[in-house]
Amino acid sequence: MDTTEGPSHTGFHAGSFSARDETRVAVQAARRRVRMSATLPQPLPHHEPVATPAARLALKSDGPSRGLLDGAWWPHSRDLLSELPALIDVLDPLWGRITRIAVNPKYWPVIPHDIPVDGHVVKVGWFTPEIDPHKLLLLSYGTGRWDLLVIPPETGAASAERLMAAASDYNGPPLTASALIAADEARHAVSAADRPLEADEPARYESGASSTAVPAQTGRISRLIIGM
Repeated sequence: MDTTEGPSHTGFHAGSFSARDETRVAVQAARRRVRMSATLPQPLPHHEPVATPAARLALKSDGPSRGLLDGAWWPHSRDLLSELPALIDVLDPLWGRITRIAVNPKYWPVIPHDIPVDGHVVKVGWFTPEIDPHKLLLLSYGTGRWDLLVIPPETGAASAERLMAAASDYNGPPLTASALIAADEARHAVSAADRPLEADEPARYESGASSTAVPAQTGRISRLIIGM
């Protein structure tokens, strides 16, 4: 009996595709991968946290204030939103919770209404001409009021040190914040910013690396030096 062979299945084993078929399959697979990757959520860029510079302060620490100022603050910038939280973190344990702050807007480009700090929100307002442009007024609910000289951020290290010492001197001087800065500029015609810093000054004054409170003796009176 004649037998008729059925169709051979030999040509269907793996690897029997032509080069053109393999190329087409690879292209289709690549397109599927592209479509899938386009629909998957992309990871957000990772940003390293930026450490907040320590607040640089000099405060009167003994007895009631006899002058017009309770100390001095040397901020790193004119950005209240970034500068005030570090300041409040230091003052809350010393003076009680700070609830309100007022400034003159002359040297502050942006004045936020609220400053979120650790555990609460501080209200910020501005007044002119009632507040000296170089002064920061702080209020603690039910505790008191304090006035700080604001040393311009661009001030040289030596000038800032003199201004901090003068503003935190227990016995005066009886000068407004602006008058104190003007008097220091008049006495020192050449600004410390115009001379090269000594080898250790960048670390001492500009890094803000230390936030330890150190009592500095001035005769029988001490002042509280913070972040210097």
